[in-house]
Amino acid sequence: MRAALAAVAVACASAGDPPGGPPDQDPPVVTRIAPDSGSVASALPSEALVYLNEVVNERVASPRSDISSAVLLSPVKGPVRVTWRRDHISVRPREGFQPGRVYRLEVFPVLTDLRQNRMKHGAIAVFSTGPALAGGRLDGAVVDWAGGRPAIGALIEAVLLPDSLPYRAVADSTGSFTLLEIPGGDYLVYGVVDQDNNRERGLREAYDTVRLHLADSATAELFAFPRDTTGPRLRTVEIADSLSLRLTFDRPLDPALVLDTSAIRLTSAADSATRLPVALVLTPLQFDSLRAVRAPPAAADSGRARTPADTARARAPADSGRARRAVPDTTRPRPAAADTARARVPALPAGAQPPRQGAPVQPGAARPVQPAAPRDSTRAQKMLARRPAPSAVRVVRLAEPLAPGARYMVEVTGVRSLSGVTGDARGQISVPVPSRRTEARRAAPADSAGAARDTSQAGGLRPPPP
Repeated sequence: MRAALAAVAVACASAGDPPGGPPDQDPPVVTRIAPDSGSVASALPSEALVYLNEVVNERVASPRSDISSAVLLSPVKGPVRVTWRRDHISVRPREGFQPGRVYRLEVFPVLTDLRQNRMKHGAIAVFSTGPALAGGRLDGAVVDWAGGRPAIGALIEAVLLPDSLPYRAVADSTGSFTLLEIPGGDYLVYGVVDQDNNRERGLREAYDTVRLHLADSATAELFAFPRDTTGPRLRTVEIADSLSLRLTFDRPLDPALVLDTSAIRLTSAADSATRLPVALVLTPLQFDSLRAVRAPPAAADSGRARTPADTARARAPADSGRARRAVPDTTRPRPAAADTARARVPALPAGAQPPRQGAPVQPGAARPVQPAAPRDSTRAQKMLARRPAPSAVRVVRLAEPLAPGARYMVEVTGVRSLSGVTGDARGQISVPVPSRRTEARRAAPADSAGAARDTSQAGGLRPPPP
């Protein structure tokens, strides 16, 4: 008995690793998906299982923290039941797995383990319940056209016609997507800005569609924008400058719409029969270009006429600098002479291109080292470069300024939204009355100090007293 107690005491006193071991810093990894990717099932499976190398949390790192946001199964009609089972996930469509389909199951990198280590890479499995696996590939990009940015996380639905089977995917952080191993045929492709992240097309969510035929591969470019059933309305009417009004509508307008001056009716609230003349109707880009062209060049003085003294002062720095350069400065150290002992770059062989100015040359190499090629922009950025985001603003250029303190009514006819819905919009604006200080500033001469300036003081020298 004493020997046993002594052995236990020695074991307790011996040094060892702390309990629990080092902290786990490795993210979870998908080890297997059943049915296996690329397989053709001999019998219909009751569920699809995603196995992981460790226990994961039931809540995922996604805008929708439910476990159903971690996977996407298609093509299915109706909801999909996703169940968390600690170290694996069960996926079962409500209609059950149907014969004669090619299923695509995607696992997104949103799962985390018990130490909050997030999965770095997702997984995709494609399996069949009857037909042979197809090799079709559909890729492309979705942009939020009204917002002028890539549609991150957009829902992609490629509906196979006429069966109406939707193959689904989710756009990445650049708005790009890829669907692999889908059968050939005619497709109606949807690109939806999934605002609520429920992986379904909402009635009020922006989307775009394109119809295409898929043989081996195809590309879809989708410009999502909200659909509406009513015409645009005027949200605000503001004064852009003394001769311009900025009209802001409640939604972007059709870029192909060219509003004529006859579409703008500007009348006084006191006398609606009197219509004020409108000179131009411009887009914001056209208005900015017009102001840039008409802007006067910057000048040091306030626009007064140049005098001989001003000319002399302007030329003085250049002349003095020229005189200083003409006299050599012997006090400065001379630059070091070129090192003629340095090895010369060997002559280029016949037919070789000479190096560009500033390009580095490797020792002993006949050809210059070419600079790294610039990174290519994403497909979504190229799409927005071809079709810039539409604007909800139009600028009305007036033929004469508005009267201070007056109120005017603005009516725009034939204004059209991106959905092609045309309507009329109405608004009003009250012109503010300028303050007395502003009126005094406008009434003052452009350069009152320049009129009393002594122009005989050329070069900053005062004339001798008489």
